[in-house]
Amino acid sequence: MSAVRDEQITGFLSRAGWADANIRPLAGDASNRRYLRLDGPAGRAVLMDAPPDTGEDTAPFINVTRWLRDQQYSAPAIRAADIPAGLLLLEDLGDALYAVELRDKPEEEQRLYAAAVDLLANLAQSPPPPWAPPYDQATLDREAALFAEWWLPAAGVNDPKARDNLLSHVYTITSPLADCRDVMVLRDYHAENLVWLPDRDLHERVGLLDYQDALAGHPAYDLVSLLEDARRDTSDALQKNMLERYLSARRDLDPDAFMAAYAALGAQRNLKIIGIFARLALRDGKARYLDLIPRVWAHLLCDLEHPNLSALRTWILSVAPTPDTALLQAIAGRSSP
Repeated sequence: MSAVRDEQITGFLSRAGWADANIRPLAGDASNRRYLRLDGPAGRAVLMDAPPDTGEDTAPFINVTRWLRDQQYSAPAIRAADIPAGLLLLEDLGDALYAVELRDKPEEEQRLYAAAVDLLANLAQSPPPPWAPPYDQATLDREAALFAEWWLPAAGVNDPKARDNLLSHVYTITSPLADCRDVMVLRDYHAENLVWLPDRDLHERVGLLDYQDALAGHPAYDLVSLLEDARRDTSDALQKNMLERYLSARRDLDPDAFMAAYAALGAQRNLKIIGIFARLALRDGKARYLDLIPRVWAHLLCDLEHPNLSALRTWILSVAPTPDTALLQAIAGRSSP
């Protein structure tokens, strides 16, 4: 961090009344944002450091946070903001991430996931705000294309037609869903972005993080994000139980149509994630993300079992190498530190 950035943060905290706080880092994510925990006379808070010169923008986070809190969900309260500087002072929701809670208390899995699924069913009752960008076909295509742009070359496949062929298959399975604007899709709704807050009531027990890229789209997407977690194993039984729970709460949905959408958006999402993880390794030197690809690949193959996705499955299995240990090690060797 530069001296100039240090001065900006010091000035911001002073103006916000947190000049005397002790500061320590929190785990970051795959973006250019970082998070710092503050311990001061007024308690705890979190500083989001999102430098504008790296392409970060706090405005979407602020907009989505206000909307979520208006709907009575536990997004962190914003205590102070310097939007031009990319600095936000946030409520600290604590350390009880789902991933941590379930590592220490695996017997709580059904309870925590049920609460997360119930929140999604409830969220579907609130139409997205008119300012929410759409999860449209262009976005779906751009994301899925990352698989052809990053994973296939990383795996040694240099087919100039691969991107077009992939997007032709992706269009076939997603175009029936691309005009859906039924819900606010939080997009990264999984165990490392959910905080268990058992002392709160109903849906407020699920603390929400990392939702600034929310779009108006299809309700299946966040359920896929939760149940086909890239970072945590979720059993077939858990996935089945939670899908049934969601559909039981959404009697307005046709179950067969929803499950077809779930498979299609699951495949699209998992293609995107594999591409992103390859990019993080090769472009950004974050080789640790390669270790997650086999789990995402397994989710992708599961999604491709749906009859509607048979053509995409055939193409994937004929073109894309399986991310086995030898291949991942070879890619890691080309990762820039």
